[in-house]
Amino acid sequence: MHLHVVSIFDGLSFLVAVFAAWTALDLFQQVRSHQGGARLAWLATAATAMGGGIWSMHFIAMLGFDPGAPVHYDLILTLVSFLLAAAGSSLAFLIAAGRTSRRRLILAGLVMGLGICAMHYVGMAALKTSSSLTYAPGLVLASAAVALFASIAALFAVNQDRSPSWRLTAALVLGLAVVGMHHVAMAALTVTPIQTAGTLDPTGAPPLMLAVAVAGVTVLILFLALAVAMVDQRDKLISIIDAGGVGYWELALPGQNLWLSGRARKYLGLARGEPFDARDLARKLKPEDMVRRTQTLERALKGDGDYAAEYQIRDSGRWLQVRGRLIRSRSGKPIKLAGVIIDVTDRHQAFAALAASEHRQRLLINELNHRVKNTLATIQSIAALTARRSSSVADFMRLFEARLIALSDTHNLLTANGWERARLRDLVLQEFRPYAEDQLRMQGPEVTLEAEQALSMGLILHELVTNAAKYGALSNPDGAGGQVDVTWSGVSDDGLVVLDWIEHGGPTVSAPTQSGFGSRLIDTSVRGTLRGKASMDYAQGRLHCRLEFRPGGAPTA
Repeated sequence: MHLHVVSIFDGLSFLVAVFAAWTALDLFQQVRSHQGGARLAWLATAATAMGGGIWSMHFIAMLGFDPGAPVHYDLILTLVSFLLAAAGSSLAFLIAAGRTSRRRLILAGLVMGLGICAMHYVGMAALKTSSSLTYAPGLVLASAAVALFASIAALFAVNQDRSPSWRLTAALVLGLAVVGMHHVAMAALTVTPIQTAGTLDPTGAPPLMLAVAVAGVTVLILFLALAVAMVDQRDKLISIIDAGGVGYWELALPGQNLWLSGRARKYLGLARGEPFDARDLARKLKPEDMVRRTQTLERALKGDGDYAAEYQIRDSGRWLQVRGRLIRSRSGKPIKLAGVIIDVTDRHQAFAALAASEHRQRLLINELNHRVKNTLATIQSIAALTARRSSSVADFMRLFEARLIALSDTHNLLTANGWERARLRDLVLQEFRPYAEDQLRMQGPEVTLEAEQALSMGLILHELVTNAAKYGALSNPDGAGGQVDVTWSGVSDDGLVVLDWIEHGGPTVSAPTQSGFGSRLIDTSVRGTLRGKASMDYAQGRLHCRLEFRPGGAPTA
């Protein structure tokens, strides 16, 4: 009967030691992954779990110890034994948590083994009985060797890999170290009854009461430590998700209480600590989105598929993609709906920009087709009118080619400006490129013309320059004395610009007896795209051409 009781307590003490070692080694990984104050906090937690487990295992195993006399424990020495176990574990973990090397691991194992030995022998010193306790030095050394060797092996094992299998191996080795050291040390003990002893001092704690209290407190510490580790693991996971720009959410069931991570709250435009529940989504989403959200949520809660939807937040315009999955217990009962929130605003903006770009491209193609048709019509008109006034094919080719070049030059000018607008000043300078700088006097404010108007103005200026070169101020030999004044006003209140073309120093000219191609082109172009009128004055034997037109979208009077 006595041996059966001993085996029960031995098994229980071994389980406590292994559980404590598993918890402590799990917490030890937290020590490695933290710095500063957090590192010290995890170190203290791991040391408390390990020291408390070793301490508890010792007193549980001692329930099977029967010296043949009543037993009590000195509370002060019992507390000192716990502090020695915790201090040894703390120092060992602190050494092993630094830069990993074989020497450091061996040193940490030695410190932990010595802490286990100190805890055991101080705990035995706390034992108060009427019998005499002596130890065999050889077995005492053997017990210390077991504790040291197993502690070193356990730290080497946990350092190899952080997987559960390696951690379990290390916990088993460390648990065996504690239990093995205890039993070797107990084998070194010799109990000698003292015949002359009086009544045992009743002060101190009875072993059963002390063991039960110690075991209960230790198990509570271990469970709390594991819970803290699990919470820390969850916080780390959420931090990793947050670092990827992803928010996290949970909808607890069946109450549908909503929890949001910091990133998720930021995406929804919520301040820190601002109350927010699933029912508050109505003020964030559009009414039509709320209907879709309810339908999607019902399907997900039934297990018909994952939760997946995209919503636009009303106050910020931000687009959010919400994804989630139903989490069930082992029995299949729904526990919560959990998932992520991703900001997909950039994607929606990219799609909108792409749609706008495609729309703009279609407009540009249509505009290009329109302009090509207009250009072809202009060329056809130039060809017909030039042919009608030409005396020969050579004369036609010369005039037609010159007018096409003028049209082409205006096209080049518009191309350089994105085919949107051209400055009047640039059109004038373009036509006077072949002539000396002193043959042109130009003055006027900034005036821009739309593409169609620029084409018409380019042809008008080409005809005026051509006429001046043939008959007017630019026709003098070597350009001597001839000059053209080109001045224009700003846009008036009724949207008109007045341009004056006045020639000086050329041969005396008079009004033509019949209208030629140039006169018709000028009149038609000004009355058409330029929405104005033209007048020709040959008084004083020189040409004064006045153009009144409305540039761009200027309103009609």
